[in-house]
Amino acid sequence: MAHVQRFDHVGITVADLPSATTFFVGLGLEVEGTGSVEGEFVETVCGIPGAHCEIEMLRPPGGGSGLELASFITPDHEPGSPTAMANEVGLRNVSFEVGDLQAALDAVAADGYGLIGGIGEYENSVRMAYVRGPEGMIVSLFEQLS
Repeated sequence: MAHVQRFDHVGITVADLPSATTFFVGLGLEVEGTGSVEGEFVETVCGIPGAHCEIEMLRPPGGGSGLELASFITPDHEPGSPTAMANEVGLRNVSFEVGDLQAALDAVAADGYGLIGGIGEYENSVRMAYVRGPEGMIVSLFEQLS
Protein backbone atom coordinates (compact mmCIF):
# COMPACT_ATOMS: atom_id res chain seq x y z
CA MET A 1 0.00 0.00 0.00
CA ALA A 2 1.34 3.42 -0.95
CA HIS A 3 1.33 5.84 1.94
CA VAL A 4 2.13 9.03 0.03
CA GLN A 5 -0.85 10.59 -1.72
CA ARG A 6 0.86 13.72 -3.11
CA PHE A 7 3.93 15.89 -2.70
CA ASP A 8 2.92 19.07 -0.87
CA HIS A 9 5.93 21.25 -0.08
CA VAL A 10 9.57 21.64 0.90
CA GLY A 11 10.37 23.55 4.07
CA ILE A 12 13.45 25.71 4.46
CA THR A 13 14.48 27.40 7.70
CA VAL A 14 15.93 30.88 7.22
CA ALA A 15 17.15 33.63 9.53
CA ASP A 16 15.86 36.54 7.39
CA LEU A 17 12.31 35.66 6.35
CA PRO A 18 11.53 38.91 4.46
CA SER A 19 14.71 38.64 2.38
CA ALA A 20 14.12 34.98 1.48
CA THR A 21 10.47 35.68 0.64
CA THR A 22 11.45 38.61 -1.60
CA PHE A 23 13.94 36.39 -3.45
CA PHE A 24 11.40 33.67 -4.24
CA VAL A 25 8.59 36.12 -5.04
CA GLY A 26 11.05 37.77 -7.45
CA LEU A 27 11.37 34.42 -9.22
CA GLY A 28 7.60 34.27 -9.61
CA LEU A 29 6.29 32.32 -6.63
CA GLU A 30 3.22 33.73 -4.93
CA VAL A 31 2.59 34.06 -1.20
CA GLU A 32 -0.21 31.66 -0.35
CA GLY A 33 -0.27 32.43 3.35
CA THR A 34 1.66 33.67 6.33
CA GLY A 35 1.46 32.85 9.98
CA SER A 36 3.03 32.38 13.32
CA VAL A 37 3.09 29.00 15.03
CA GLU A 38 3.89 28.25 18.63
CA GLY A 39 2.69 26.01 21.40
CA GLU A 40 2.15 22.31 21.85
CA PHE A 41 1.65 21.43 18.17
CA VAL A 42 4.88 22.90 16.82
CA GLU A 43 6.86 21.84 19.91
CA THR A 44 5.67 18.26 19.43
CA VAL A 45 6.24 18.12 15.67
CA CYS A 46 9.67 19.81 15.73
CA GLY A 47 10.77 18.28 19.02
CA ILE A 48 11.91 21.71 20.20
CA PRO A 49 10.51 22.95 23.53
CA GLY A 50 9.49 26.61 23.35
CA ALA A 51 9.49 26.63 19.53
CA HIS A 52 7.91 29.70 17.93
CA CYS A 53 8.32 30.51 14.26
CA GLU A 54 7.02 32.76 11.53
CA ILE A 55 6.08 31.05 8.26
CA GLU A 56 5.52 32.12 4.65
CA MET A 57 3.98 29.52 2.33
CA LEU A 58 4.73 30.11 -1.35
CA ARG A 59 3.37 28.33 -4.42
CA PRO A 60 3.90 28.70 -8.17
CA PRO A 61 1.26 30.56 -10.17
CA GLY A 62 -1.63 28.21 -10.80
CA GLY A 63 -0.87 25.99 -7.80
CA GLY A 64 1.38 23.00 -7.38
CA SER A 65 3.90 21.96 -4.77
CA GLY A 66 4.88 24.69 -2.37
CA LEU A 67 7.85 26.16 -0.59
CA GLU A 68 7.52 26.82 3.13
CA LEU A 69 9.95 29.38 4.54
CA ALA A 70 10.20 29.39 8.32
CA SER A 71 12.16 31.62 10.67
CA PHE A 72 12.43 30.69 14.33
CA ILE A 73 11.79 33.40 16.89
CA THR A 74 12.57 30.98 19.72
CA PRO A 75 14.90 29.30 20.11
CA ASP A 76 17.49 31.17 18.05
CA HIS A 77 18.16 29.61 14.67
CA GLU A 78 21.26 27.50 14.22
CA PRO A 79 23.36 28.76 11.32
CA GLY A 80 24.06 26.42 8.43
CA SER A 81 27.01 26.62 6.09
CA PRO A 82 26.57 29.66 3.82
CA THR A 83 28.99 28.09 1.34
CA ALA A 84 27.52 24.55 1.21
CA MET A 85 28.06 22.79 -2.10
CA ALA A 86 25.82 20.29 -3.88
CA ASN A 87 27.83 17.29 -2.61
CA GLU A 88 27.26 18.09 1.08
CA VAL A 89 24.80 15.87 2.92
CA GLY A 90 21.39 17.47 3.46
CA LEU A 91 18.96 19.33 1.27
CA ARG A 92 20.84 19.60 -2.01
CA ASN A 93 18.84 22.31 -3.73
CA VAL A 94 15.38 23.60 -4.45
CA SER A 95 14.67 23.61 -8.19
CA PHE A 96 12.34 25.64 -10.39
CA GLU A 97 11.56 25.53 -14.09
CA VAL A 98 11.66 29.01 -15.63
CA GLY A 99 10.53 30.23 -19.04
CA ASP A 100 13.74 32.15 -19.81
CA LEU A 101 16.82 31.07 -17.87
CA GLN A 102 18.95 34.08 -18.78
CA ALA A 103 16.19 36.54 -17.78
CA ALA A 104 15.76 34.75 -14.43
CA LEU A 105 19.52 34.80 -13.83
CA ASP A 106 19.69 38.50 -14.73
CA ALA A 107 16.85 39.23 -12.29
CA VAL A 108 18.47 37.46 -9.35
CA ALA A 109 21.88 38.96 -10.23
CA ALA A 110 20.33 42.43 -10.06
CA ASP A 111 19.44 41.60 -6.45
CA GLY A 112 22.99 40.45 -5.68
CA TYR A 113 22.63 36.68 -6.11
CA GLY A 114 25.14 34.98 -8.36
CA LEU A 115 25.91 31.73 -10.11
CA ILE A 116 27.69 28.98 -8.22
CA GLY A 117 29.22 27.58 -11.41
CA GLY A 118 28.00 28.21 -14.94
CA ILE A 119 25.09 27.48 -17.23
CA GLY A 120 25.02 23.87 -18.32
CA GLU A 121 23.15 22.35 -21.23
CA TYR A 122 22.12 18.69 -21.26
CA GLU A 123 21.62 16.91 -24.61
CA ASN A 124 19.96 19.92 -26.26
CA SER A 125 16.95 19.46 -23.95
CA VAL A 126 17.54 21.57 -20.86
CA ARG A 127 19.71 24.48 -19.68
CA MET A 128 20.37 24.73 -15.94
CA ALA A 129 22.28 26.83 -13.44
CA TYR A 130 22.75 26.84 -9.69
CA VAL A 131 22.35 30.20 -7.96
CA ARG A 132 23.55 30.96 -4.44
CA GLY A 133 20.32 32.34 -2.94
CA PRO A 134 19.51 33.89 0.43
CA GLU A 135 21.58 32.62 3.35
CA GLY A 136 23.65 30.44 1.04
CA MET A 137 20.89 28.11 -0.16
CA ILE A 138 21.37 26.51 -3.56
CA VAL A 139 18.56 27.31 -5.99
CA SER A 140 18.48 25.39 -9.26
CA LEU A 141 16.88 27.19 -12.20
CA PHE A 142 16.25 25.33 -15.45
CA GLU A 143 14.72 25.98 -18.84
CA GLN A 144 13.35 23.34 -21.21
CA LEU A 145 14.79 23.74 -24.72
CA SER A 146 12.23 22.08 -26.96
